[in-house]
Amino acid sequence: MYQYAHGGDIYSDPSLTRNKKLLDYSANINPMGIPAGVRKALIASVSGCVHYPDPFCRELRHGLGEYYSVPESMIYCGNGAADVLFRIMAAIQPKRTLVLAPTFADYEKAALTVGSRMDYFTLREENEFSVTDDILKAITKRTQMVVLCNPNNPTGKLMEKDLLLSVLKHCEGLHIPLLVDECFMDFIEDEKKFSLTDHLSEHPGLIILKAFTKIYAIPGVRLGFCLTSDTALTDKLYASGQDWNVSVLAQAAGVAALKETEYLEESRKLISVERDYLISQLRMIGARVFEGSANYILIRSPHKYPWQEKLKKHNILIRDCSNYRGLSSGFYRLAVRTRRENRKLIKIMKELVKHDFFDYIN
Repeated sequence: MYQYAHGGDIYSDPSLTRNKKLLDYSANINPMGIPAGVRKALIASVSGCVHYPDPFCRELRHGLGEYYSVPESMIYCGNGAADVLFRIMAAIQPKRTLVLAPTFADYEKAALTVGSRMDYFTLREENEFSVTDDILKAITKRTQMVVLCNPNNPTGKLMEKDLLLSVLKHCEGLHIPLLVDECFMDFIEDEKKFSLTDHLSEHPGLIILKAFTKIYAIPGVRLGFCLTSDTALTDKLYASGQDWNVSVLAQAAGVAALKETEYLEESRKLISVERDYLISQLRMIGARVFEGSANYILIRSPHKYPWQEKLKKHNILIRDCSNYRGLSSGFYRLAVRTRRENRKLIKIMKELVKHDFFDYIN
């Protein structure tokens, strides 16, 4: 039977969908919720659902072009970043793909749908799961595509821009496309220090994957896009699936979201403060914390204490990371949420450590 491999699954247990006390730390969604302007746009766009959506997302691509200072021809929109990812693989059809381990599972899943063989650059716990320059040695003449996640999921680690540019130059020398997933880059306060969006024009082999899902808290709407100066590739993306893959609702939400600049600033500040709070508190209860820069935190539980199972009994979901390639039992990912929610989480975790942990290890 097919196994779902992500967080945010509140449907497999019917009691969760009706649970008003539920705190979902398993999905990395902006805890500020849907911006007011996006809510209004979604409601106002309902009447337009009597028509087919614009297959070229013209208004949305125009807005994105202004936002990122790139031509509209460099933008392709899809039904979430995952939809765009699968289309990219269908369009490029790499015979051999290099990904990080651990990293987001759908890179491998998408590559395998086109028969690609997989290579893995394994990140080491002793290096805090950071990407090192050894990755350059892993990219060889046999490699036909490289996929990087920056910041990486589930570690939250950012790659330094100098290393990213070295990887990009190395890939270009071997005529290999480089896909960089920047879906969580919007949470980074000094985004321009790490993003490659300003290098798109001069590097046609570079593809950047982005999403509205996480930063604007609209995973149920489904909206993502990619940026590339390879216009032949964008043509292939349109040809790789159905024409109406971005709904009227999603396009309206995206157009409205691009105007939410104050919301973005507030979100980044909240995530920065609350991430630091959670890191300090998690260390106090004995968890090994792998410090990252995104809106989620990877931890390792001492003695493989089953945090997911224990917290679920207290209406809290966290992400068990044992199914990530390169990780094992005892690794968990927690989203960063509001102070009120984070205090509740930590309070329950401290109570479990005090009253249950020693019984478990003994």
